Amino acid sequence: MKQSILAIGLMSGTSCDGIDASLVRITGDDASLLVEELGFLTVAYEDAVRDRLLVLAKGSEGGSRELCLMDGLLGSLFADAALAVCAQAGVEPSRIGLIGTHGHTFHHLPNPVEYLGHQVRSTLQLGQSCFLSEHFSCPVVSDFRPRDLAAGGQGAPLVPYTEYLLYRQEGKGIGLLNVGGIANLTILTPSGALDEVVAFDTGMGNMVLDALVFQKTGGKQRFDEGGKLAKQGCVDERLLAWMEHSDTYLPLPLPKSTGRELYGSQYVATLQTEADKLGVPFVDLLRTTTHFIARSVQRSVERFSPAPLDLLLVGGGGSHNTVLLEALAMELKTEVLTQDQVGRNSDSKEAVAFALLAYEALHGRLNNLVGATGASHRVIMGKIQR
Repeated sequence: MKQSILAIGLMSGTSCDGIDASLVRITGDDASLLVEELGFLTVAYEDAVRDRLLVLAKGSEGGSRELCLMDGLLGSLFADAALAVCAQAGVEPSRIGLIGTHGHTFHHLPNPVEYLGHQVRSTLQLGQSCFLSEHFSCPVVSDFRPRDLAAGGQGAPLVPYTEYLLYRQEGKGIGLLNVGGIANLTILTPSGALDEVVAFDTGMGNMVLDALVFQKTGGKQRFDEGGKLAKQGCVDERLLAWMEHSDTYLPLPLPKSTGRELYGSQYVATLQTEADKLGVPFVDLLRTTTHFIARSVQRSVERFSPAPLDLLLVGGGGSHNTVLLEALAMELKTEVLTQDQVGRNSDSKEAVAFALLAYEALHGRLNNLVGATGASHRVIMGKIQR
């Protein structure tokens, strides 16, 4: 009998919606891995917490005192989310054998920045993991990105290695697209070879759409549910062309990753100004921006995919946006399915991934992917607290 372990994966994304918590049973090793999800939920952030997360992520406000306070607050909230998913699944916390937590990214600087006469690369995730250790008598693995960064990588994306473990199929080119605040893509080639896997952020995801809807509705709506608002509009080809031409991230070579530092409030303001200048109605602006996410994916596949895609599997919040799914099928001209349509949970994929990354770290296995992050060699990511 192969041994199994009950593990919790925790994730807070760039959309700042809340904390995703997944409880899974992991059995086997890389050659015969089985992951069974027993529970999943999202604990939404209170408005005051979400608003402050968005402000602090800009990097221009806050200081060491506030970051210290936020680290403790998030640590407590992550522990609450882990306890909540145990209650949902009917599992006693004492039975949990492992927790993997990504924390919340406040700033990500994978490319060298001049600082005090030095060229510095760094990344900052908060959410003090010690609070989890107080509630659970098991190893807690956190702070995954810095080890890859130290090895010369981007420290992102981190999920692709777990996608290779769970989704590879010999003879089939598979793209795995996750559309959260930022959209990221993993490409598994028909050979099933680890060294052929390519992964990267394709660019903006939901964060720009969310900001546009929030501003337009005066905070009454935080996102375009199911793409209902965008569906009322049309793609404005002038604005779409401007978005593609002015985007500074799309032309970058691999490896690459991005975040709120590029597609944050300043980007949204510039986009809105251009839309106003062209006289683009709000619903057309939403439809065009939604289509641009798909265009960014298509351009990325065109440039970087080592093999044709037979299937694109979409997860994350964007998988519920029917306008985006239609745009992806139109742009990529391949079969597009959601994670739900193939029997998996579209919303929990990243939380599950951090449970699995923690599992690999705990067993001393290399868990980054050089083809995704650009690191000089493979490493064991994650700091283990016992």
